[in-house]
Amino acid sequence: MTAKRIIQTIRQNDPAIRSNREAWLYPGLWAMIFHRWANKLYRSGCFFLARLISQWARRRTGIEIHPGAEIGHGLFIDHGAGVVIGETCIIGDNVLIYHGVTLGGTGKDEGKRHPTVESGVVIGAGATILGDIKIGTNAKIGADALVLTDIPAYSTIVGEPARNTRLEASLRSEIAALKVRVEALEKSLNQLNSISPKNMSS
Repeated sequence: MTAKRIIQTIRQNDPAIRSNREAWLYPGLWAMIFHRWANKLYRSGCFFLARLISQWARRRTGIEIHPGAEIGHGLFIDHGAGVVIGETCIIGDNVLIYHGVTLGGTGKDEGKRHPTVESGVVIGAGATILGDIKIGTNAKIGADALVLTDIPAYSTIVGEPARNTRLEASLRSEIAALKVRVEALEKSLNQLNSISPKNMSS
């Protein structure tokens, strides 16, 4: 992702910005530029140099992105302080991450051990997403949420541990509908019970 594309992303996501020059003051811009360089070195096998650049970027920006992480177009890291993105993370296009977010692992597992974040996801400040799990397209993760399992696309997740508010709303709606049906059945049953055997035989 070029610097021009990163600047466009910042301007699309932050109404506070007034000019392209101002975008160069954003730590997220520098974090992505450094990651682009570090990722190329990492893929070519220059692991030490790649880590050196990523660690220098962390000190400069407060954002730690492992050079092995795969990041799509249009990632916007707002504010940025305390963001951590692990080695085997995969991040899709047009993802929005606020400060204090961790995309981490759960131990010393080998292979894929960090989250996959699909396109259009929004991750609120302080959220922690751990392990080889998938955050579905256009899902929204609330501030300070702790996510340890796969999240379906278009879900809204809040709390610690995380709860799917869209699923909860759907369940509440289904329970309310069942309650109406049960009440209707009870009313019909009461009406049948009120009919005497004589009336029924006639």
